Amino acid sequence: MNREEMLANVHQRQEPWDILVIGGGGTGLGVAVDAASRGYSVLLLEQSDFAKGTSSRSTKLVHGGVRYLQQGNVSLVMEALKERGLLFRNAPHLVRDVGFIVPSYAWWESPFYGIGMKVYDLLAGRYGFGKSKYLSKEAVVEAIPSIQTEGLRGGTLYFDGQFDDSRLAVNLATTAAKQGATLLNYAQVSALEKDGEGAIQGLVVRDLESDQEMHLEGKVVINATGPFSDAVRRMDRPDAPPIIAPSQGVHIVLDRSFLPGDSAIMVPHTKDGRVMFAIPWHHVAVVGTTDTAIEKIDLEPVPLHEEIEFILETANAYLARPATRDDILSSYAGIRPLVKAEGSGDTAALSRDHSVLIDPVSGMITVAGGKWTTYRRMAEDVVDQAITLADLDPMECVTKEYPIHGYSQNAERFGHLSFYGSDATEIARIEEQEEAGERLHADLPLTAGQVIWAVREEMARTVDDVLARRTRCLLFDAKASIAVAAQVAKLMAKELDQDAAWVEAQVAEFTRIAQGYICCG
Repeated sequence: MNREEMLANVHQRQEPWDILVIGGGGTGLGVAVDAASRGYSVLLLEQSDFAKGTSSRSTKLVHGGVRYLQQGNVSLVMEALKERGLLFRNAPHLVRDVGFIVPSYAWWESPFYGIGMKVYDLLAGRYGFGKSKYLSKEAVVEAIPSIQTEGLRGGTLYFDGQFDDSRLAVNLATTAAKQGATLLNYAQVSALEKDGEGAIQGLVVRDLESDQEMHLEGKVVINATGPFSDAVRRMDRPDAPPIIAPSQGVHIVLDRSFLPGDSAIMVPHTKDGRVMFAIPWHHVAVVGTTDTAIEKIDLEPVPLHEEIEFILETANAYLARPATRDDILSSYAGIRPLVKAEGSGDTAALSRDHSVLIDPVSGMITVAGGKWTTYRRMAEDVVDQAITLADLDPMECVTKEYPIHGYSQNAERFGHLSFYGSDATEIARIEEQEEAGERLHADLPLTAGQVIWAVREEMARTVDDVLARRTRCLLFDAKASIAVAAQVAKLMAKELDQDAAWVEAQVAEFTRIAQGYICCG
């Protein structure tokens, strides 16, 4: 992917686009892949970077949702388990199965949770990752040496999926582009253009890099902006009632010494009624999450003090060596775009299912809610609606068995580049030919070759794009990421033909962002 080429596609096009997509998170990118693979002309516009918001701040799980089973939402669990299996098949370089252990400290917990996990297995059917089973105390300690052993009676093992969210987003963008879609990051929609009867005909978009305004025509507009859905709906109708109940979820990142081995911990019931996970991810451990209703929606939400304390308190009940705030390498917050339920003020109780709304006058389609696991199914639903609304020639969805860019069944052979899948060979070539294979920082799995690749092939435009999403360095270690920012900026400046002032500004901006990931900073 190349942004200059994408921008040229926009300027050269004379005809209306079949589908205009606002939002470059998981949902919008899924729509772009679905629509482009059916043969429609697609333009996706993202105000910041792909997966800048919620889509890069998840618990890193591809799962059916054990908690949704507890809530009795069997249909959502079944759909999510099926989609989990499809994603594992279509992106094996990014998705892997992980054993989750529910520790038992009371006599009734193992039989109780064991029955629930057998139902989970049953619902997964042929898309299952493995059968759940009872574990003795000794087996739990062997799998999780850092577990709190006082009072431990045993545990229940079940299997679910894990992935790298923003890497999937980047690969979806590339997949869509290879199918003919045009995608622009740093392109902000500022207004909707309508005909005399109020139907949307196009968008007013500002290219934030050149500050140039563009008027773009499209047969149908899809609002896939997650937490910002209501803001876009108010562009259409200023009096549009809100449909989003935003909820903040926070995670902390610890050194793997707190969770050695390959198994994860699932806490089935926290004091706020949620489940909590401690998961080995890359070379670190991710622990979370919270569910805090919020008023303000921000592109860079910051964890609250009480959220960090809640996670530490909950996790430490299960860890032999308690973690402190000083042990946190990074902390991050994401905003869930939950669809409002009448009379419910508890965001933890709101459904994670998605909703599709079509404005009866303007025809704008809004898709809200959902989660990463079901992104493909959401996209299929929305594109089906768009075809009918825009009177496009009907074409069947093909994404159920559609390999995502980077597809590789044995990506682990690529070592530190394994999460790039089939792209790893090209990055390794850059590292070798351009002497760009040395680590830029002792505490980060980052090479100059990865930075160069992110700019040349993955539309990275800022230091934050590279360190937060093309690689996951900001989540791995916020302080180390700040330390390496100047090196990254200089490498990017060479690729983007930028000057020293740009480098200085980029380092300052990234440092400002990264401070929000340092929980004690």
